[in-house]
Amino acid sequence: MKMIEYSTNTNLLERTEFKYPLQDINKPNLFRNLYPYEEVPKIAFNHRLVPIGMPKEIWITDTTFRDGQQSREPYTTEQITTLFDYLHRLSGPKGIIRQSEFFLYSKKDREAVYKCLEKGYEFPEVTSWIRASKKDFQLVKDIGIKETGVLVSCSDYHIFHKLKMTRQQAIDHYLAVIRDCIHFGIRPRCHFEDITRADFYGFVVPFVLELMKLMEETGVPIKIRACDTMGYGVGYPGATLPRSVPGIIYGLRHHAQVPSELIEWHGHNDFYRSVTNGSTAWLYGASSVNCSLLGIGERTGNTPLEAMIFEYAQLRGTLDGMDTTVITEIAEYFDKELGYKIPPQTPFVGKNFNVTRAGIHADGLLKNEEIYNIFDTTSLLNRPPRVAITNTSGISGIAHWINSYFSLVDNKALEKNHPVVVRVKQWVDKEYESGRVIAITDQELEKVTMEAMEHYDAIECEEAI
Repeated sequence: MKMIEYSTNTNLLERTEFKYPLQDINKPNLFRNLYPYEEVPKIAFNHRLVPIGMPKEIWITDTTFRDGQQSREPYTTEQITTLFDYLHRLSGPKGIIRQSEFFLYSKKDREAVYKCLEKGYEFPEVTSWIRASKKDFQLVKDIGIKETGVLVSCSDYHIFHKLKMTRQQAIDHYLAVIRDCIHFGIRPRCHFEDITRADFYGFVVPFVLELMKLMEETGVPIKIRACDTMGYGVGYPGATLPRSVPGIIYGLRHHAQVPSELIEWHGHNDFYRSVTNGSTAWLYGASSVNCSLLGIGERTGNTPLEAMIFEYAQLRGTLDGMDTTVITEIAEYFDKELGYKIPPQTPFVGKNFNVTRAGIHADGLLKNEEIYNIFDTTSLLNRPPRVAITNTSGISGIAHWINSYFSLVDNKALEKNHPVVVRVKQWVDKEYESGRVIAITDQELEKVTMEAMEHYDAIECEEAI
């Protein structure tokens, strides 16, 4: 390996060879200064900054049928194939949703894999996930999947306390399974579980360097998935490892010499950081962010796939052909077919994400919806902005609700001083004056509005006579 090479990213000569021997310690390093179990975890800073290095190409991978099934009742085969169809449609012509990973353990899991493979989609590619055991590997071999994830837990919490191994024993164990994958023509994707509590330069980088040597010897690409299993990752500039997302991604790229297209981030939302950390991983050099639909996953969940669709669009300035109205169809499918109740304020998919209750906001929507709507949710999500009618909605809110609900646009739209709007407002006021505390339902408002319209039409007819 050359000591110095010219970088096409920075247009500078850069050192490319680094020596990071494995630190095969006798006692686990649990980073108690950052993770005192009896207290809230600490975020420390060393003020070391690493450069942003957005890859030329970025994409999304899906774990709805793997990690997403670890916190809810298993999907049926039909439900999996339906959701897989949605992912394919959402992915668009460029295949922004590149892969989807599956369990293989039950007969139902394997049946779903076969049915998804039969669809013949290029994107998402069907991949699997196994533990680092020869028994699990046999499942991948039998089905004939081209790539599989392999669990390679990397923190001393797992190596010493779960696997009951030393660091060297863990590496030897992992490498044996990864070599088996390559021997049988299967691309390995190494899941570095709990990387945000791992000794990055004492274990992670030395192990990854071994994997990069193996990749060079065999010519088979080996992916590195950095798994923030407990959601400890932070994107703050200057934060210390192992919590620093920029530090982890930069370290994999620069010190372990992993190409961006082989680096994937997998985050959890325990500290509300999954989306920000996913975007940070992209910014600092990971091509791929692993997500699940609606963020459903272990404990607080994974990075929501629909959120990263819009992060992608904001960072790239384009949706690259992705049909985001499919997101609304997915949300409706979870609600109506799967009985999954999405919290109503959830961005992009909750029933109230673009609904306003404040009268002053409703007045703004009535004049120009751009004032209080994040983007054209009608065209991008097939979700027009709406107003929920309460005692604070005001007459503007009622006018907006009527126009939206009855699709009254242009010269047919009712102004807030229209007699129909005024009559409905009077009814709403009476409801709350009599002690009502909950919002008015759409069904109630439809009935009252229809009655007001009939009354208005009758008056107009009388005046015409």
